[in-house]
Amino acid sequence: MQKIIIYQVLTRLFGNTNRNNVQNGTIEENGCGKMNDFTTKALQEIKELGISHIWYTGIIEHATTTDYSQYHIESDFHEVIKGKAGSPYAIKDYYDVCPDLAEDVNHRMGEFGSLVKRTHDANLKVIIDFIPNHLARHYISDSKPDQIIDFGKDDDTSVNFHINNNFYYLPGETFDGPVTAKNKNHLIENPAKVTGNDCISAKPGINDWYETVKLNYGINIFDGSKHFDPIPDTWNKMLQVLLYWADKNIDGFRCDMAEMVPVEFWHWAIPEVKKRYPKIIFIAEVYNPDLYRQYITYGGFDFLYDKVGMYDTLKLIMQGHQQPSAITKAWDVLNGIHQHMLFFLENHDEQRIASPFFAGEAQKSIPAMIISGTMYSNPLMIYFGQELGEEGMDEEGFSGKDGRTTIFDYWGVNLYQDWVNEKSFDGAGLPQSANDLRSWYKTFLNIALTNDTLKNGKFYDLMWANEDNDNFDSNCLYAFLRYYNDKILLVVVNFSNEKVKCRIKIPPHAFFTMGVESARFFKGIDILGGKNKISFPKDVAISNGLGVKVKPYSGRIYELS
Repeated sequence: MQKIIIYQVLTRLFGNTNRNNVQNGTIEENGCGKMNDFTTKALQEIKELGISHIWYTGIIEHATTTDYSQYHIESDFHEVIKGKAGSPYAIKDYYDVCPDLAEDVNHRMGEFGSLVKRTHDANLKVIIDFIPNHLARHYISDSKPDQIIDFGKDDDTSVNFHINNNFYYLPGETFDGPVTAKNKNHLIENPAKVTGNDCISAKPGINDWYETVKLNYGINIFDGSKHFDPIPDTWNKMLQVLLYWADKNIDGFRCDMAEMVPVEFWHWAIPEVKKRYPKIIFIAEVYNPDLYRQYITYGGFDFLYDKVGMYDTLKLIMQGHQQPSAITKAWDVLNGIHQHMLFFLENHDEQRIASPFFAGEAQKSIPAMIISGTMYSNPLMIYFGQELGEEGMDEEGFSGKDGRTTIFDYWGVNLYQDWVNEKSFDGAGLPQSANDLRSWYKTFLNIALTNDTLKNGKFYDLMWANEDNDNFDSNCLYAFLRYYNDKILLVVVNFSNEKVKCRIKIPPHAFFTMGVESARFFKGIDILGGKNKISFPKDVAISNGLGVKVKPYSGRIYELS
């Protein structure tokens, strides 16, 4: 099987070498990355990092303050846009590419096609966003195919809910957002529509998704009743969107806030897409663990975020609020669906590891990354700049100093620009610590991507066998085995800031489970470091434990033979 390792990149920021970084700056002041910045060289570097898929975030056209009216793209209303650039999750036209990302705005769809081809030529696969729950407050498609009818065009706005309405309405009320319009060109929405985060009010607050409107999939949110027969109009419209982009030769969709869309829609739509494009993958953003199995087994998703689970657990361990033994509880909850869970430590929503809001030091990511990438054969994702130790501590504009890289503003990510280095991608401008970290990620991700035991093997947790082991500090260590055919990997990580010497007991049950009960002697080499070797009789591993040394914030992957 193929191991999936995803490189999420905010397309707008990737190739931007402009270092002005004016707070709340315009596209003219701060610049903007383009799809063409993903050159053959850039894609080669990403591939060689140990990546199989690129998630190009922000491809589909969204609301922005930048004026593209000269290209026959209708201007947006600034009071319902977050930041100068706007949120890539406030879709303005499902059938178009964001004009910010094009060198030639008139040829933006062609440039996207070229990006897909270059990506495939680099032996990488393409993932884009699908945002099904909500649209930009001012949605108008100027690029839709002739047979497509715009969302809301045929809605009955005199009622709160109708099965064939695309939106929910508040008749008799006018939208009154939290941001006051600063000029005469302002949005008039009458009747008001329900806001994207299910805010049933004509006056959403500043913390609501006020820039978006909720789509109606046949659930009457005013009384909770479901209306799926006949098929609601929104279902058909969204299937058309999925098929439109699937036809662009992409390889997968990352489906934003999938749990806010009824699972019945996914059960219907995903098989319809896969009839025509059987290899395309669907990744769901789902935060409620109680819904995981439903969205996999009934909804048809290939993979789900494991945010409220492995991510939260690893973050708490890295911050010193939990012990590594909590990892055992986190994987136990996933029993039977492990291979469907997408592990990550950073994405566009979460704080950067190196920021003081998370761990404060990029090196602390290493033991958690080893866990995330080697525990199972499931997908792994990193966020661009994570491999360099990006802190996300700029105060860009709409996005403040919050430990996140902005998705709302035009900006240049300085550390990433140092790696891009005027598009030579040699990292010559990087501090040594960033180069060292990227080198480690490159080694590790390529092992995770290609090692047969990690791609296909089974998992055996060693924590229970070392609960009463005085020579194994469970306050900072986590250890497990992966095995496949005649190959065994012993993985041990150290979450502490001190070098640890330990002895890891491997119980007889483990040898029996792995089918090597007759073996008497093992030799091992750390495939992550390459220099550290071990050898031990099996009875020593069982009784006294295997002696291992692990550096601070580090780990070892021993291949035993």
